[in-house]
Order: sequence, then C-alpha cells, then structure tokens
Amino acid sequence: MKSNIIKISDLSDERIQKYFKYNENQLVHIYEPHLGVFICESAKVIKRALDAGYEPESFLIEDEYNSTSEGVREIREILTQALKKTPDVPIFTASHAVLSKVKGYAVTRGVLAVMKRRHLQEVSDVIASQQRIVVLENVVNPTNIGSIFRSAAALGIESVVLTKECCDPLYRRSARVSMGTVFQIPWTYFKNQSKTIEKDDYDYIDELHELGYKVVAMALNDDSRDITDPIFEKQEKLAIVMGSEGNGLSKRTIEKCDFIIKIPMYHGVDSLNVAAASAVAFWELRLKK
Repeated sequence: MKSNIIKISDLSDERIQKYFKYNENQLVHIYEPHLGVFICESAKVIKRALDAGYEPESFLIEDEYNSTSEGVREIREILTQALKKTPDVPIFTASHAVLSKVKGYAVTRGVLAVMKRRHLQEVSDVIASQQRIVVLENVVNPTNIGSIFRSAAALGIESVVLTKECCDPLYRRSARVSMGTVFQIPWTYFKNQSKTIEKDDYDYIDELHELGYKVVAMALNDDSRDITDPIFEKQEKLAIVMGSEGNGLSKRTIEKCDFIIKIPMYHGVDSLNVAAASAVAFWELRLKK
C-alpha cells in the first residue's frame, strides 16, 4: 500500500482536482466519448460501491489513516479491498488542516474516492423478473433520490427506473443520503424517452405494461384508491410511479396508469414529500409473503 500513497500539500495540485474543481455534470462527461466518473464519500458508501463491483480511479484520505480509531479501521479495510482488484490505484493523502478547507469535507468522514461509471442496462434487463419496482418521474432533488433508494432497499422494492429529467443516483449527495444503497438496488433510465414527457411519442407506461406490470400512480385525484385497498396485494407485478416534488406526475402518465392511489391522511394534511410518501407506499405495497 505504501507505494500507492501520494502526499498532497496543496489543494491546487492537479492530481486531485476531480474532487474539488468539477461539478457533478462535468464529471459525468469528463472523458467523453468514454464514460465519466463520480465521487463517493465516507467508508460505508465507498464499501458498498466496491462490493457492487465499481472500480476506483483514486482515493483521497487524511494523513491520520494509520491511527487505530474505528473510523480509520473502516478506511483501511476499504483500501485493502480496493487494492486486491486495482493494485495500482493512487491513494492521495493530506492533512486535516488542508482538507478541512474544502467545502463539505466534514461530512466525508475522512475518505473520498473517484469511481468509474459503468454502462447502464436496458430497462427490460433490470426489471423483467422483478415483482415490485418504483418508477421516478422528474424527481430532481438529490436528497429525495437518495432517501427513496434507501427506503426501497429497506422495504422490499427490487428495482428503480428513472425518467431522464431525474437527478442522477450517483451524484455525490444522492449516494451519501442513500447510505450507499444506490449501489445495491438495480436501477436504470428509460433510454428512449425524450426530455419532455407530455410531447413524447415514446410512452414508458406502455413498456411497463408489455413487461407484465400493473402500474399505479401516486396522485391526489377524485378517483384515487386508498393505498390499503387489498386489490394491490393480488398484483403479481406492480410498478409504483411517483412524480416530482413540485408538480407531481404528468397528466398523461396518470391517465395511462392502471390505478391511481393515495395515502390516507389526517389533520388537514393533503400531501407528503415524495421521499416520505415513498416509504409509506413501499411498505404498504410490498410483496407480502
């Protein structure tokens, strides 16, 4: 491991600029026409990425990684794991005084990694054999994306499919909020869809129907069914469609779904944040064995 360690004394060092200089979108396209990279932070998130087979391009850690604290042991474990598959991966180190100058460094727990992106699978390859999936339409907030993935992992959702307007699950904040579950739950994008759902000839609901799913829209309509309706337990394959934080689902999407459902609420509250609503929906609509 010692031969991989590269001491950094200045944040302007070009070798670590992917960690600080580029925004998320720039990292996606940094190697075009080849796949880009993304940033992982914290030992737990990085470990889940490694466990899922993602390849690190580099690590950035504090000099103090040789101490014996619990957090440092976790860092050393992930470095050991990474070096088994990528023995030449550079490990950049810097003092806490240097790294603490970076905005947001406090939440990284002492370790970051640049990870290489992978090609996404086709929708049919990801969900064809699944029984409970979630579809996210135009959900752009990375915190909500991360929270939804975490709830999906915990509550029995097998896959996530996103429309093109959705925030990238591999964005740094999304992955962190998800606690790394974005690397555990299979996911992909609808690839044939244009940017504007209302004007699109391609219809992802039709694709879900072709794959055998009954599709339920989470929406507040006059004809919405209660989410506790026992009819949903009888569905062998169920796709739960959830919309953006502000506008919800498009009218076109709602009209194409097999069911429209709502969560019963009290005290005059008529809606929940999409992340909170997802947890309720996943639990209630899970495949009950």
